[in-house]
Amino acid sequence: MTDLDTLSVNTIRGLCMDAVQKANSGHPGTPMGMAPVAYTLWQRFLRFDPADPIWPNRDRFVLSEGHASALLWSLLYLTGVRTVDPEYEVLGRPAVTLDDLKSFRQLDSRCPGHPEYRWTSGVETTTGPLGQGVATSVGMAIAGRWLGARFNRPDFPLFDFDVYALAGDGCMMEGVASEAASLAGHLRLSNLCWIYDSNRVTIEGHTDITFTEDVAARFLAYGWNVTTIADANDLDRISRAFHTFRAETARPTLILVHSHIGYGSPVEDSPKAHGAPFGPEGVKATKRALGLPPDADFHLPDGVSDWFARGIGARGAELRTGWEKMFDAYRGAYPDSADELERIQRRELPDGWESALPTFPADPKGLASRDSSGQVLNAVAKAVPWVLGGSADLTPSTKTRLTFGGTGDFQPGARSGRNLHFGVREHASAAVANGMALTKLRPYWSGFLIFSDYAKAAIRLSALMEIPTVHIFTHDSIGVGEDGPTHQPVEQLAGLRATPGLLVFRPADANEVVETWRVVAALRREPAALVLSRQPLPTLDRDRLAAASGLAWGAYVLADAPSGEPEVILLATGSEVALALAAHEELTAEGIASRVVSMPCWELFDRQPQEYRHQVLPPAVTRRVAVEEGSTFGWDRYVGDGGVIVGMHTFGASAPLRQLLTKFGFTPERVAHVARELVASG
Repeated sequence: MTDLDTLSVNTIRGLCMDAVQKANSGHPGTPMGMAPVAYTLWQRFLRFDPADPIWPNRDRFVLSEGHASALLWSLLYLTGVRTVDPEYEVLGRPAVTLDDLKSFRQLDSRCPGHPEYRWTSGVETTTGPLGQGVATSVGMAIAGRWLGARFNRPDFPLFDFDVYALAGDGCMMEGVASEAASLAGHLRLSNLCWIYDSNRVTIEGHTDITFTEDVAARFLAYGWNVTTIADANDLDRISRAFHTFRAETARPTLILVHSHIGYGSPVEDSPKAHGAPFGPEGVKATKRALGLPPDADFHLPDGVSDWFARGIGARGAELRTGWEKMFDAYRGAYPDSADELERIQRRELPDGWESALPTFPADPKGLASRDSSGQVLNAVAKAVPWVLGGSADLTPSTKTRLTFGGTGDFQPGARSGRNLHFGVREHASAAVANGMALTKLRPYWSGFLIFSDYAKAAIRLSALMEIPTVHIFTHDSIGVGEDGPTHQPVEQLAGLRATPGLLVFRPADANEVVETWRVVAALRREPAALVLSRQPLPTLDRDRLAAASGLAWGAYVLADAPSGEPEVILLATGSEVALALAAHEELTAEGIASRVVSMPCWELFDRQPQEYRHQVLPPAVTRRVAVEEGSTFGWDRYVGDGGVIVGMHTFGASAPLRQLLTKFGFTPERVAHVARELVASG
């Protein structure tokens, strides 16, 4: 270790301590212990250009133990990472300034309490919920291998980046990390390196109260390469571990680091170092122990910034400019592939992709929306070659397999495959899909709606990060029948709709499915959840009813009273739209003026101008009936105090579908009766 190495590591520690102390909030212990490892990675190995933090073949660094965010902010500041705007343009200003560090965890600071994607350049994914970062990194590694298989050519190794994730004891305890590690081991993702900060401390105390397993043995069983560093301050040993990772060609790598939380502080190796500032005197004592000026806050010694510029700065710039020259030559040799890559990076779709979308003829027997979605998905994926995904072991049920020529399966020996097998790992499926979306591919994953609960944390993060991950859910209601309450989703729709920034679609027929995919495929900064039926839905006659293109508005008038002035409005989604139409016909025959509103996406409807919303749901028409085979929660905002909601108030029952619909009131007769009573009530 050179004097500048030592000085740089301790400068990182000092900045982290001071940021936490000034905020009087945060987690100083992990940055203190892992600063040497992070420094070695960034300064000696990471293929990353601070001047262009989004160049496509950069190595990815994921801080899975996101509570140690001060470590990342210090690195971004010291290496001079530049800001990237929402249109992916690199700006001249730094991503993190000294003033940002001084305002750590404060309102509008670029140094929030946990790393937030799209808020601070240099953050590859939002982390904080433990285990999410490492699970997401698996998706990044998959994307790297897929991009290389599709776009690399002899003499043009465009994609060979590595993915590093720094994890802690908490990450290793979380189930999603185990799911993702198992999948990564099976897929032999040798471009993936997890760095395990084993400091043996969590919030409640030392890990011997809960966590005594042999993590190294577990990862060996997963099929990982495992190497151990006994001293987190041994930079030479750390470097050898990273060289070992780079030399590995058949397995992902776990580097297990024995570190000292709160290194150098009076509370070293104590749970007290985890989640609270050291205090003014503790900070001074630690600085003395590290050879830093005890009374100088946010101290940047001479030579440190230049040292980083000569290390990661110079190396990253050389690698990036070399890659750009190679890509210019690639563009001349392979213009179509180069065009694809540029569109991927801008999140743009191929010209004319919508022409691939089918139209379904009216059919009273119809199709399950999972079946029509499978057909449309294949059409979209054929037109957009970077659409890929799979299911949590349910592809035959979710109908999400890509079946046209050349798709294949993504496996250790087949990196260009577009069908992924996530296994029975719902949580990891969603997190891995997020990692692929963060690498600018257009991924989807699928499962039963009831099991969306297992994946909720990753679904939430896709919305928080504003990335266009597509979550596909089938078996959308009590319509799954005999499987019973354990498989009948009731509250899941309400939970998904409560997630800010997530577009939730429950289409009523095959042509609403087409329009759903028309909207979803074009999304750039929003995730979507498609909620699809197992049972057939009639394909509605659009010559008699409104066009399915009304889906783009979120809700639309599907059938109306002859006069256009309804006495009662029937609102429904999914399979219940056909039920509402049948009730509408019954009411019309009785001379009761009714309107049917299909509401496939509440979120899109709520964004429409008030004038449009009032055209669909006139405020003067207060007699309204909402029908949905799920929790009634949320429907009151549309039906008001004078309306009625026909929905679920229990978890369902095990019985054939028709018996269930009768038992819980999902019949045209029941809906017409409710509407009739409302009209009669005056």
